[in-house]
Amino acid sequence: MMSPHDLSVLISSVLGLVLAIPSNTCIVMGNLDIIRKKGKLNPSDVIFLGKGIVNILLQCVLSLLVMFIVFSPKIFFIRQIFVFLKTSGYFLTYYSFWLTFWLSAHYCTSITNLSYGFFIWIKRIVSNFLSHLLFLTAFLVFFVSVPGFWILYGESISTSENSTEASDNKFNKIRYYAWATNTLGSLLPFFLSLLCLVLTSSFLLRHVWRVKNNDSGSTRPNLQAHVSALRTIFFLLLIFTLFCMSQSLLFLQNLSLVIVGWNLQLLAPSAEAAIIFQASNELRRIILRRFWTRSRRNTET
Repeated sequence: MMSPHDLSVLISSVLGLVLAIPSNTCIVMGNLDIIRKKGKLNPSDVIFLGKGIVNILLQCVLSLLVMFIVFSPKIFFIRQIFVFLKTSGYFLTYYSFWLTFWLSAHYCTSITNLSYGFFIWIKRIVSNFLSHLLFLTAFLVFFVSVPGFWILYGESISTSENSTEASDNKFNKIRYYAWATNTLGSLLPFFLSLLCLVLTSSFLLRHVWRVKNNDSGSTRPNLQAHVSALRTIFFLLLIFTLFCMSQSLLFLQNLSLVIVGWNLQLLAPSAEAAIIFQASNELRRIILRRFWTRSRRNTET
């Protein structure tokens, strides 16, 4: 008999698959359509494309973990499967966090027009070498997270050493490595994204003040785009925060809080897809046009 807690996470797992896979697939296909028509993507669309791919993979990994936990928990005694799923989840999560930062940095440098040398350098890098930058970020995140977690998780579930001293050494090693990787994979992109949010917000407030005191109204057309960018950064950071909180809940002894943590994680890729749709007018037009033409064909036949 399935318990209510198992049923809850199973429903969230299925709901996440039903919502996240089609929506993020639409994001990927929509951006590929833009590439076919224009030959290239602007920086924000490149990051949206990366977000869509990462969210599809992350949703599959999270849902697979839940289904194994509910229906076949003994499979986690197979070390290779357990470690592969855990390290894949960490890699995809950390990379998604860094994608959030690069999107925040792109919006911040595009809107704020700060004259500091560091921001000018970031703006030039994001504008000209974003694809290379995202690939380098993926490589560094992989290098930081996957090999170490593979070794540490493999050691933590190994039964070859039974001494208390060896167990304490492994626990300390796992704790220090987890602290370092969480700092580089979660805390660093979070605070950098938060800095971008603060800078963009302060600039936008000054921008609104200038618009209200500008008789010609020459800067009004940009205001809506600025607000949309700020809203996107805020909501992505909110999902970022909730996801990190949900991960911390998994380590608590309270089963109800653990279930809440799993549910939040399982629905995060779907929530990010909704944020991306509201941020890209062109992507919405492509998706709506595709569904409209498909529905017309169905009605004609």
